[in-house]
Amino acid sequence: MLSQFWQSRLIIAAFAALGIVSSLAAADRANPPDLARVEMLSPEVVGHDGQLLRPFLSKDGYWRLGTDVRDANPRYLKLLKAYEDRRFDDHWGVDPFAIARAAFQYAGARRIVSGASTLTMQAARLLEPRPRGFGTKLIQMVRALQLEERYSKDQILSIYLTLAPFGGNIEGLRAASLAYFGKEPAALDLSESALLVALPQSPARHRPDRHAIAAKAGRDKVLARMVADGVVTAGDARVAEREGVASLRLAMPLAAPHLAQRLMREFPHRTFLTTTIDAGLQDSVERMAARERKYLEDGGSLAIVVVENRTRNVLAYDGGTDFWGASGQIDLAQRARSPGSALKPFIYGLAFDDLVLHPASMMEDQPMVFGDYAPRDFEGYFQGAVTARDALRMSLNVPAVMVLDRIGPLRFSLALTNAGARIAYPTRDTAPSLPIALGGLGISLADITMLYAGIAEGGEARGLRYLADAPEGASHRMFGPVAAYYLRDILDGVALPEGWAMGEGLARKRTVGFKTGTSYGFRDAWSVGFSNDYTVGVWVGRADGAPSAGRIGREAAAPILLRTFELLPPDKRPAPLPPSGTIMVTSTDQLPPSLRVFTREVDRPPAPQTTNVPPPSISFPPNGATVPLPAPDAKDRTILFKADGGSGPLTWLVNGQLLGSFDRFQPVLFQPQGEGFARVTVVDAEGRSDTANIRFKRQH
Repeated sequence: MLSQFWQSRLIIAAFAALGIVSSLAAADRANPPDLARVEMLSPEVVGHDGQLLRPFLSKDGYWRLGTDVRDANPRYLKLLKAYEDRRFDDHWGVDPFAIARAAFQYAGARRIVSGASTLTMQAARLLEPRPRGFGTKLIQMVRALQLEERYSKDQILSIYLTLAPFGGNIEGLRAASLAYFGKEPAALDLSESALLVALPQSPARHRPDRHAIAAKAGRDKVLARMVADGVVTAGDARVAEREGVASLRLAMPLAAPHLAQRLMREFPHRTFLTTTIDAGLQDSVERMAARERKYLEDGGSLAIVVVENRTRNVLAYDGGTDFWGASGQIDLAQRARSPGSALKPFIYGLAFDDLVLHPASMMEDQPMVFGDYAPRDFEGYFQGAVTARDALRMSLNVPAVMVLDRIGPLRFSLALTNAGARIAYPTRDTAPSLPIALGGLGISLADITMLYAGIAEGGEARGLRYLADAPEGASHRMFGPVAAYYLRDILDGVALPEGWAMGEGLARKRTVGFKTGTSYGFRDAWSVGFSNDYTVGVWVGRADGAPSAGRIGREAAAPILLRTFELLPPDKRPAPLPPSGTIMVTSTDQLPPSLRVFTREVDRPPAPQTTNVPPPSISFPPNGATVPLPAPDAKDRTILFKADGGSGPLTWLVNGQLLGSFDRFQPVLFQPQGEGFARVTVVDAEGRSDTANIRFKRQH
C-alpha cells in the first residue's frame, strides 16, 4: 500500500499531466495549421473529361495547380519517399531516427550532412514559410504533429505536391510537369521523375531552363542514391542518365482561351470550372483553324463553335486565332456582326409555320421596290419564277424580302430575341425593317449557332451550355416541327462549295445542311450548318471589321465548316422522319390553291365575288372539343367537318395532311384512324385560315 503522502503526490501529478494535456489540446485547437496557401490555387478551366484547358495565375502570382496523390506517377512517389523520407508512411510527422542520425553526423563533421525534415515537416514549412533557424524547426515539428493528427498521409503528401517549389513562380508537381515537360505528372518517366525529386532541394540553382548542367547533376544524384538503396535498377538508371534535361520552360496549356477567360470573369470565386468542351476535339479544331488562317490576308481571323444538338453542349469553341497577337484576345464568337443572308432560313421558317408558304410554292425573283428599298440579288441578276425551296437554296434576296414583308420585320426580330439571341442594331432607336433579311442587324456566332441547332431539333431553340454543371437552358419554340423539317430538307440540298464534291465531298460520312452569309462590304463571311447530332458555326473576317474584297461565305467559310464536320465522330441518330402535318407533294400543282403561288400582299388580286365575305371559321369540330369516335362496327365511321365564311374553294388539312379542296357547300368527310389529338385547318382561296385543336376519343 502506498502511503498517503505518495498517494497525494500521484493525484497532484495526474492532475498536472491532465492540465498540461488539456492546455496542449486547447492550444492545438486555437492554433490549427494555416491552409491558406494550399487553398490559394491557380484557377483551372478543364474539359468535360477533366483535361486541363487553361490555368490562370493564383492571386499571389504563382502557377500553383492543385495536385492530389492520385495525379502523380507511382514511380515518382516511390522515388520521392525513398529520397526525402523513407519512413513517411510509419512516423507521426517527426522521425526520431532521422533526428538522431542528423545530430550524430553533425557532431562528427561539424556541419550539416543530412537533414531530419520529414515530408510532413516540409509540408508544414511550405504552408507557413519562416526564416531558417532552430526555433523555426521546432515550430515545424509541432505543425507536423498537428497535420498528422488532422489529416491522412495522402492528404499531407498532397499538400507537399501542391506547394513544393520548382523554380521561379512554379509551385507544385503538376505545374512543374506541365512547365518543363508539357505533360501531366501521371505520364512522367524515370528521368523526369528523378529531376523533379531533386529540383525542390535547390529550385533556384537547379532550374533546368536556366542551369541545365546543375539540373542534370541533381537528377543523376537522385538516380545514384536510388540504385544504392535498391529502389531503381542500375540498368534503368543508366538509360535515364543518358536522357537530356528540359532546357526550356514551356507555356501553360492554352486551349479555348477566349471561353476560359470569359468563364473566369463570370465566376471569379470558383477555382475549378468543368466545361462541356471535348479537349481532343478542341485541339483538332484549333489546329485546323490555325492552318486555315494562313490562307487569309494579314489581320484576317476566324471563329468556330461546335454544338451537340441534343444537349446543346458546346464541344469546341475557338473565339479567334493568334490569342497573343494584335486584337487576339477579342472573343470573335461573341461579337455581334452582320450575318448577311445567314438568317434567311428563319424568315422562311416562320412563313412555313403560318401556312402562307410551302417549299414547293412558286415565287417571283424579279426587280421589286418596297417603299424606298429595292433589294437586288448578290449576283446582280434575277432568276424569275422559282420555288421557295430553290429561292432559299440559292439565297435569292428579293424572295426573302417578300416573305419578311409578309410576316413582318418586328415579328421576325422578336422571334429571334425570344429564342435567346442577342440582336444588335446600328443605333438604339433603330426599328426592325426589311433590310434585316439581308444582314441589317448584328448577331454573334455563338447565338446564330444556337438558332441553327434549334432547326436541327425540330424548331426548338435552347441556350448553349458551356459548363458541365450548368442547368439546361429554357426552351423557346421558334416554329413547329413541320417548318423545321422543311428547312432541314431544303438546307440539306444546298450545293457544296466549288471543288468540295471532288474528293473530300464524296467521302463525307454525314449529310450536312448549311447556309452561308456575306455581310455588306465583304466584312464578314459566315457558314452555319447541322447534321443529325451536331451544329457548327464558322465566321471569317477581321476583328477591326475592315472589308476584304471577295470574302464571301460560300468560298471563305463553308469549306472550313465542312472540314470541321470531318473532325467530328459519326452521327449516332438517324435523320428525323417527316412529322405529323407535313404536306408532302412532288409538284406545285398538288398544293392547296392558296399555297401554290406566293405574292406580295399588294400584288394579290382580290378573289372574285368575295366582297364582305368573312374569313373561314371552323364550326365543327370547334376548337378544344373532344369528338367521340364512331363505334368500330358502325357502317359510317366518318366525321363531318364544317366551316362558315371563307372564299371558296376551301382547303382542309388534318395534322398537315391534305384532305383536298372543296366547294363551300360540299360536305367534307374525314375518317379518324384512332384516338388522339388532331390539328384541323381550313384555308380559303385568299389564304385566310382557321385552326381547331381537337381530341378524338372512344365512347365506353
